[in-house]
Amino acid sequence: MIAIPNYISPEEYLALERQSSIRHEYQRGLVYAMAGGTDNHERIAFNLLKLIDNHLGDSSDCRFHAGNVKVNYADEFYYYPDAFVTCDPRDREDRYIKRYPKLIVEVLSPSTETFDRGDKFKDYQRLDSLEEYVLISQESRQVECRRFSVKRGWETMVYEAGDLAVLTSIGLDFSVAELYRGVDAT
Repeated sequence: MIAIPNYISPEEYLALERQSSIRHEYQRGLVYAMAGGTDNHERIAFNLLKLIDNHLGDSSDCRFHAGNVKVNYADEFYYYPDAFVTCDPRDREDRYIKRYPKLIVEVLSPSTETFDRGDKFKDYQRLDSLEEYVLISQESRQVECRRFSVKRGWETMVYEAGDLAVLTSIGLDFSVAELYRGVDAT
């Protein structure tokens, strides 16, 4: 991630983003150009979105989104998660920005992993609606689910090759092998 080192307001960011041919994320006045992904990154995200789409079907009030819709909190950040699900009807009011996701997924890249695990997760925790944050590795067949419980706070469950991964926020179980189907070995 490369930041443009001048502070800009959320309004300036949104105006620039509407005109830009590349995506940028915004964090407290700084704008970061989004790097391109790998074929494995794309395949993992596609497999996950297909699993979510098949699970939710046509009768669900929930909607899933891929990496082209922003998640926002109080003009402090605008991020493009690789995938997320929202079931809140207020998120149907804006076609570009969602504010009430219950599940957010990031496919880890070497250049973004530290940020996704650290500062980005801290930002996402500010979303009252967030129940689950999932980090998917490209380097190994591993899915890390961070779940929020009112009684216990954030807890982490790690699933590996041969495991059945569980996304409790949307009631979806899938094999880790299914998630990595068609992914080239690293």
